[in-house]
Formats: sequence, structure tokens, C-alpha cells
Amino acid sequence: MKDEEELKRKIVEISMRLYHKGLVVGTGGNVTARIPGSTYILATPSGVRKELLSPRDIIKVDMDGRLVEGRLRPTSETPMHAEIYRVRGDVNAVVHAHPPYCTGFACTRLPLGSPILPEAIVVLGEVALVEYATPGTRELALKVAEAAEAHDALILANHGTITLGSSLEEAYLRTEVLEEYARVLFISTLLGGPKPLSAGDVERIREL
Repeated sequence: MKDEEELKRKIVEISMRLYHKGLVVGTGGNVTARIPGSTYILATPSGVRKELLSPRDIIKVDMDGRLVEGRLRPTSETPMHAEIYRVRGDVNAVVHAHPPYCTGFACTRLPLGSPILPEAIVVLGEVALVEYATPGTRELALKVAEAAEAHDALILANHGTITLGSSLEEAYLRTEVLEEYARVLFISTLLGGPKPLSAGDVERIREL
């Protein structure tokens, strides 16, 4: 129970950081964490603004997205998180956000595939572009899970981002770095086009 209460507080903290950084607005986005040693997930609920969340608002759901504990209802995107946990036993936290620059790339369906920032190479690895499917559907959940098998950072066509982590802090960090990467790529494109690092440079960065 102590671990659950700590995770709830951390989910609220991460949600507020997402809001204050402009990575979500209104009731958009979701944050979840796997409860250690169980098949249950703690999640932000549907319809609550992220800057107004409190630990008592965080709900517990099972791996099918069904409400187990809490007074609010699960978001329709809970199954998307659950499918990620099914295919990635090493993942304990998932952040879904709508960062403006990343979502701009998502809406134009342009991949974030140019190796220009060492931090992005180290923190994110290859960024997956997931084909569009209606938000909240099983189709989207399965597409996301398939991409998540080999990626820790995803952009969802016409939707937003998903980042994974062994902890809430790691998943949040990847969202921040992903948005910074998209912003720098956008700016460098306006300035005449980014100059990608060579394959050798990328390999040396990964070795570090």
C-alpha cells in the first residue's frame, strides 16, 4: 500500500510537470505506472485537468483496463497503456502527451529520424512513427504495442507521443527530450536544413 501511495503522488507530480511544461493541455494525455509485483496499473483518470489532479484521483485498473479501485472512470486510452505493459516486461511507466512540436511532426506524418542531437540519440534511441488509428480503439492499442516492442519513444500520427521507462522519471524525461528534439529539428529545418551526424559519430555516442 505504501508503494501505491508513493506511485500515486509521483503520477500527480509528473502530470503537473507535463502541464507546466506545455506538453499537455486541458484533460489531454495520460500517465500510468505498473504496481510492482502485480498485474495492476495506476493511471490518471478521464476528464480531469492534469494541473488539478490529486493522489486520491489516481485510479487502479487491471491489464484489461477495467476499474479496480477509485472513484473516477478510466480514460479510453488505458488499454493502449496496458498493451505496452504486456509486451514490455521491463517497462514500469508510460507517458502519453501532446507536445506541440512533436504533434506537429505527427500531424504531417514526418518521422523524427534525423540524428542531430547526442542527447536524443542516447535517451531516445530510434523514434517510431505509428500509423494513425482512432484514439481509444483496440486497433491503436495494438499498433502502439507492436511499435513499443522495439522502441522507447513513439509519435502517433495525428495524435501525440508515447514514451516508456523503467520508472516514471525516465518515461517523463524521454517526453521532454523528444519534444526538445522535435523543436530543434523544426528550427534547424527553417534555418536551411539540419546537418545529421555521421554513422560513425552516432556509433561513438552510443558506445559512450
